[in-house]
Amino acid sequence: MSKKAVATAGAPAAIGPYSQGIVAGGMVYISGQLPIDMATGDMVTDVKAGVKACLDNALAIAEAAGANKNSFVKMTMFLTDMNDFAAANEAYAAFFDGTTPPARSAFQVCKLPKGAVVEIEAIAAI
Repeated sequence: MSKKAVATAGAPAAIGPYSQGIVAGGMVYISGQLPIDMATGDMVTDVKAGVKACLDNALAIAEAAGANKNSFVKMTMFLTDMNDFAAANEAYAAFFDGTTPPARSAFQVCKLPKGAVVEIEAIAAI
């Protein structure tokens, strides 16, 4: 099996030794996306807006690999405060309105890179 890295200026550059995404076996595996607003370069600290920013960034990588919003099959959401779960769900539901949302897991973690309040990783079919 071969693999190919996916990179796009439409999502934050990797901050370590990893790829934004990897295409392998008809799937694109998208690294965890922080809530960075690509229009400003700023970290979003509001959970709802942060979830949207994470999803927008994941979508930009998916699109660079030839996928689209409906191609997502699995996501994992990391929150620094599970009290934000309802707000995160609202933003997640709004993002996937009109499509079949992917399977998802959500976890509370004690800390995320750069002090982020949310991070989302994804897998999409292509």
